Amino acid sequence: MERLHSGSETPTSPRVLLLEAFYGGSHKQLIDLLRENIDSCSVFTLPAKKWHWRARTAALYFSQIIPACASYRVLFSSSVLNLCELLALRPDLAHLKKVLYFHENQLVYPVRKDQERDFQYGYNQILSCLVSDAVVFNSLFNMDSFLSSITSFIKKIPDHRPKDLDQLIRPKCVVLNYPVQFPDVRRLLPRHKLFPQQQMNPDDAQTPQAEVHPEGPEQEGLDQSMSNPTTDQNTVSEEHSIEQIKPLHIVWPHRWEHDKNPELFFSTLLRLKEKHLRFHLSVLGETFTDIPEIFTEAKHLLDSHILNWGFLSRKEDYVRVLCEADVVVSTAKHEFFGVAMLEAVHCGCYPLCPKALVYPEIFPAQYLYSTPKQLYKRLQELCRRPNVARTHIVKVNTASFSWNCLKDRFKALLAV
Repeated sequence: MERLHSGSETPTSPRVLLLEAFYGGSHKQLIDLLRENIDSCSVFTLPAKKWHWRARTAALYFSQIIPACASYRVLFSSSVLNLCELLALRPDLAHLKKVLYFHENQLVYPVRKDQERDFQYGYNQILSCLVSDAVVFNSLFNMDSFLSSITSFIKKIPDHRPKDLDQLIRPKCVVLNYPVQFPDVRRLLPRHKLFPQQQMNPDDAQTPQAEVHPEGPEQEGLDQSMSNPTTDQNTVSEEHSIEQIKPLHIVWPHRWEHDKNPELFFSTLLRLKEKHLRFHLSVLGETFTDIPEIFTEAKHLLDSHILNWGFLSRKEDYVRVLCEADVVVSTAKHEFFGVAMLEAVHCGCYPLCPKALVYPEIFPAQYLYSTPKQLYKRLQELCRRPNVARTHIVKVNTASFSWNCLKDRFKALLAV
């Protein structure tokens, strides 16, 4: 268990209690953001290992670790924690304003067969909602899929089923997108991403050029330097010619787990290879205890295409690869927000996402595919004409998902 405090000193009278039973990935990033930006808070976390055991047992552990403190006013936790259980074990916390944040929900989390779904995890999330004062979802898809699934989920109970739980929970619900800290990537971007319109090939003229969306204050330096470019046009043209020759660079920056559907991704790339299409590949993302076998197979079969393989612990190394890549692909069967896709778009990657889950909420139709065949055809065309991806300005307003844009709403949420 890791205990953190806001600022360099322990607050004498902490007001906000931040809890995270699975302190890793986006869960960790959100807690760290809140800790750094919310005054007077105490943080208690458990390492991001063995998710199922964290969901089962974190409440009991936290009940013994959190000290009694009369100054607490707000409790914030992700939905991994069984909040109902914690409040029963620690009734002194029951009077706090309780904010429950859903990074994902277990009612529609994909399993291979519905019979394999562990009823208890979803049931615990419903109970946590019932005892919370505010139930916050990172996307509309997350909220709607949860609320619309409660009734059918509860029908799994053999008899004496509770009724109208969705009606009890719905008034507490709000959508507050996950706040992404987008880095200033200007010094890492290749020239063709900095000046895409100067390099437009007449053959690619039909590709729609979308508006540029600055990413907020983090990007002020970028915007100022862009307003007075001193680029030598000959240099740009030479580099542009080189970029046209380079194979398409495809990046897959997701967790190495079955719910991200790596099988579809790699089978698509193997079809491209069979057609002798040129492409480079970077497979990033975190790995956990159980890694799908397809990764070992794909590494062997696609070895000649691979530029980067495996998790990059240094954020700058990760961002650098995204800046060098041309296309970012999601094949997810489960996605309630998609930080990795937005980070890649911020770094100038052309996105290809399923026309499902949260993606239509964030990405315009031109970046969505409906079938594996469509994904293959889109990548096939981009392999043949990589400059289409390199000169395209993605029509996604990443600024609206930035911490700078969302921080006031989070601060208001954690106010008493």
